[in-house]
Formats: sequence, structure tokens, C-alpha cells
Amino acid sequence: MKDNTRVNHPPGVALPADNRPLVAPIYQSVKFTFDDTAETQRFLRGGREGFFYSRSLNPTLKQLELLLAALQGREDCLLTGSGVATIAVALLALCKAGDHVLAFVESYGPTRYIVQRLLAKFGVTHTLLSIEDLAGIERVLRETPTRLVIFESPTNPVTKIADLEHLIAQARANGCLTVLDNTFAGFHNHGGYDIDVYLHSLTKYASGHGDVMGGAIIASRALIDEMRKDVGAIGAALDPHAAFLIQRGMRTYFLRYQRQCENALAVSRFLQTHEKVAAVHYPGLPEHPQHRLARRQMKDFGTVVCLEIAGGAALAARFADSLQYFSIAASVGSTESLVMPPQLLGGGEFNAEQRAASLLRPGTVRLSIGLEDASDLIEDLDQALRLAGG
Repeated sequence: MKDNTRVNHPPGVALPADNRPLVAPIYQSVKFTFDDTAETQRFLRGGREGFFYSRSLNPTLKQLELLLAALQGREDCLLTGSGVATIAVALLALCKAGDHVLAFVESYGPTRYIVQRLLAKFGVTHTLLSIEDLAGIERVLRETPTRLVIFESPTNPVTKIADLEHLIAQARANGCLTVLDNTFAGFHNHGGYDIDVYLHSLTKYASGHGDVMGGAIIASRALIDEMRKDVGAIGAALDPHAAFLIQRGMRTYFLRYQRQCENALAVSRFLQTHEKVAAVHYPGLPEHPQHRLARRQMKDFGTVVCLEIAGGAALAARFADSLQYFSIAASVGSTESLVMPPQLLGGGEFNAEQRAASLLRPGTVRLSIGLEDASDLIEDLDQALRLAGG
């Protein structure tokens, strides 16, 4: 073997059977090989275990898939390159021309866009309701054959709580799938409910550090098998190194989430008492209209606090600009606290009725609570509210 050949065929290093790495290696390889054509064909026919091309399957991704599926209480998982990718590829894989989708005003902006614009290009119709319109949900599912209901709980950004039992019962009675964007609630919530498909943005709490993007589709093995070929063909794959970083982030997932929830409750209690705050939306507060429903459905109340600044958009922007420990940035779930002023929250496409249902007001601000000391966050919020004036 000449050196020019050797550098492209380095020697393999096999570990003894009783000598295992404590942290699994990153399989940073696009391609995997079998010893001969016959075994390769057997794998491609589904006749043996193995890996062939990382766009479809990779050992590093598989480890993360197994972990997330187990945490959510389901059989299997598909990983994608971002949270939005999970929404897009799941809906494209599950829907066809002529199908109808039920979605909600309070849903994440890209979810509404995918349903209203992308799916519409391919002949999929939709109805958009408020997540609180229980009678409307019953009526639409009873009168219109529907492929699936896509929703989230708590909603983004105003933390409304979906009535899971009602939604699931209506979906089952009318033969349609339930797809829950479970990002805000996390992997440890809602697993006991008869949801068909869970979507997660791994960019948020799974990673936890704001330095890697990813998404997960979690469901039964039968549904994942049905979706896997379509998702692979779309090419929305997660990179193995990103999967490794997310796997590393998951080691502290429960510690981070618990601390962030504790901070969120402390912050929301403070904001309730402040004269410059017109309203606070956090399911952990007894005054939240769906507090009892949240207590029944969830193990905790999440890390997102939404408030309404008395005085409107200009004062809300000044408040956000005056914060020292909250960065103006998209996303949630990072170790640091973040703020989104009303000018960045979207919803510009809503009509008057939809905007009223969304609870997005001129002074609405979303806070994503991090791991800082709660007293520091409260002092920062207080000084920013004072500087905002009004």
C-alpha cells in the first residue's frame, strides 16, 4: 500500500468486548459498508440490521432517537435538522391532496404558515380555530372529514393549555390523527395521553445551550415506518455531530428544566404585583384561566412567561431594550433568559377575530426564563419596568 492510498484507508481500531467508551463515539460518517453485495442488498430489503447512508440512519442519531422515544413513552423517533423541519416533513408525509387539517390560531407562526401556505399548494385544506373553541372543534371534526389535528400546549407565546382529553376524544371519534407540538411542555409531559405524533424542537430544551439545531418526530413504530421513507427523501437529516451535542445536552435536561420552571414561577409571581404590568400569562399561577387543567395534564408549568405591558408597544419595546440579563433573541429553552417584544412576536396576518383569540396585544412580551438567580432576574425586570415609564 503506497502512502497516497494509505491516507485514504487508515487502519481500523477495534475495542475489546469488555472495553467500552463511557461516552458513545460520534459516527461522523455519511457512508457505511457491508462485506459484499449480497449483504448490502439484504439490508436494503430490511432483512438485517445495520447502517448504509446517514441521511436515513446513523448510529449516533439512533442512540438519540431511542432515548427521546423512551422519554416520551413511544416506540420510535425520527430526527431532523430543525424544529420547523419536523413540522413540515411530518405534515407532508402524513397528508395528501384532498385531505383536511384542523389547526389553531394560537399555534407557532411557522406551523400556521406550513398549514395555510405550503400544504395548500398541494391541495390540502384547513380550518383555523382557537384552541379554546371546544364547540368549534366538535363541529368541524363532525362535519368535515379530517386527516389530522395539529396543536400545541402550552401555546406559543401566550401559554394557553389545550384540553387534551377533549381533543383526543373528538379526534378518535372522527377517525383523525392527533399531532402535538410538545416543545414547550417537554419530553416528560403528555406521554400518558393517546397522542399519535409528538413533535419537538431539539433546539430548545434538549440542546439547552442555544448552540445547535434539531428536531424530533416521535410516534409508534408503525407511524414512524410510514413516515421514514418520505422524510429521508425530503433530506431533512440531522448531522451526527449535532446529534452528539443534543445527546450531551440531554444529560442535564431535567436539572435545567426544573430550575427554569422554578424561576418562571418566581418571575410570574413578581410580575403579577407590578403596577406597570396589565396581565401575566403563566399556567403555574392559580389565576391563569387554565391552571387547574394544566395541573391535571402536566408535571410542571413550563419556562415561558408572557406578560402585557400597560401602555402598549412602544413601552413594551423600551422595557425589552432596558433589560440587562434578558437578551432580545428568538427561541426559548436556553440557559440564558431571553425576551421577545411585541414587534417581533408575529401574528400580522390575523384578522380582528383571530387576533382577539390569540391574546396578542400591543404590549405583549414573551420571556423565556433561564438558569440565572431568580432574584437577579426579578431585579432586572423591576428596573426595566421602571425605565419603560408610562
